[in-house]
Amino acid sequence: MELGLKNNSKILVTRVSPDQGKELVAEEEKSTRLQRLKAAATSLAKRHADGSLPVEDFNLELENQSGEKVKLGTEDDQRALMMGLMFHGKAKRLVKSKKYEDALEVLTMGEEAFSLCDSSVVKLIDNVPILQIDMVWCYFMLKDISKLSVAGKRLEEARKGIERSHGKESTRLRLLHGNAHPELALHLRLELLEGIVAYHSGDLEKAKRSLNSARSRYLQLQVPDEALSMLMGMGYGERAAKRALRMNGQSVERAVDFLVEEKAKKQQKIEDDIRRRNEIMEQKKFGVTPLKKAVDLQKLKELVSIGFEKELAAESLRRNENEMQKALDDLTNPDTNSDIQLFIESRKKKRARKASDASIERLVTLGFPREAVVAAVDAHGTEELALNHLLEQNGGSGTVANNGDVPIFDQDMERDVEMEDEITGDLQSEDAFSDYDMELTRESEAIEEYLALVLV
Repeated sequence: MELGLKNNSKILVTRVSPDQGKELVAEEEKSTRLQRLKAAATSLAKRHADGSLPVEDFNLELENQSGEKVKLGTEDDQRALMMGLMFHGKAKRLVKSKKYEDALEVLTMGEEAFSLCDSSVVKLIDNVPILQIDMVWCYFMLKDISKLSVAGKRLEEARKGIERSHGKESTRLRLLHGNAHPELALHLRLELLEGIVAYHSGDLEKAKRSLNSARSRYLQLQVPDEALSMLMGMGYGERAAKRALRMNGQSVERAVDFLVEEKAKKQQKIEDDIRRRNEIMEQKKFGVTPLKKAVDLQKLKELVSIGFEKELAAESLRRNENEMQKALDDLTNPDTNSDIQLFIESRKKKRARKASDASIERLVTLGFPREAVVAAVDAHGTEELALNHLLEQNGGSGTVANNGDVPIFDQDMERDVEMEDEITGDLQSEDAFSDYDMELTRESEAIEEYLALVLV
């Protein structure tokens, strides 16, 4: 292939400075990363919202503020909510790193994802109004006055959304959290931003009201040294102790109850995660339905409870797309029941043969003769025992660690594992109170700064 230059041709050359070149490369890398983020979030949401068997050893599930699993709306709504939460989680991490421009781009992606969800579902949650507040906070930290009008609208929507989801004067939150007041810091930031927008819009009276209210909340959230020392003396870390006191009106007794309850919830979550991992491993043994869905474990439990053998019931559900009545019909029909049993036996043999073949190939790659490897695997059954035998035959000794079961099946999909791990890591680092847990140092400075301007 040739460039196609002819005599007397003119070439237009644009000189780019080294700094401009670096900026172009950085912009391209940023664009690529955002595309990867969107693709990974879309893939994760699709896999975890539609009942497909996870390729990972965990499930992404929607939870309310009490940590209970919830189903909101349709499958499409679930997917949109998951995507919105993933983008928001990533954006919050960027805000903490002071990467406000990057955070804004990801927050916009989150806003778009939430907009795909039915409005009746979105009204039930506070994630969207919190996202709106986070966007305006980024405008403020970037000192972007050009976004003033849109900031005002976002804050109006945020206030309405919070009142809708939390209840008037946070009555719904009181039902959930008793005497705890986790929302105070969030309201402080909202009022501060409302005051700043009002000031720059020329409404000094509203600015003064909002800023004074924010200042009052800030004073409420100041942690007394004595109370903090008492909690730290009980063995709690400074950050956890401060958070507990702020959310419980500086009451040491209530803060201790809060910390004990949070510890119990974390322990319960660990146990639930272990149980779910075991369930997923079990589901993988059962295989997937024709539409690539996992076997419904709740329906499986029902069939087992009325006397059907577990593996038989699982296979009947799998081939009948988890339709309970059809699965039951097949199990109670002698002919189809017999067919299912024959299929299970055949599948066991295939899996054993596949595992055996994989073991043979791995041992051959270690340098042992194929004939000796085949004989060792046939005689000893497991890869570990076969290897020990081969080492002894060759005058060596030692054992190898068991690498675990060979995967029973692979899902044919391309995954950006690195980005998916990053997204899920962001989500796992949060809890029900993460959105309300703020240090408030910058907020305090901004309150005093703008009150000084308003009172001039």
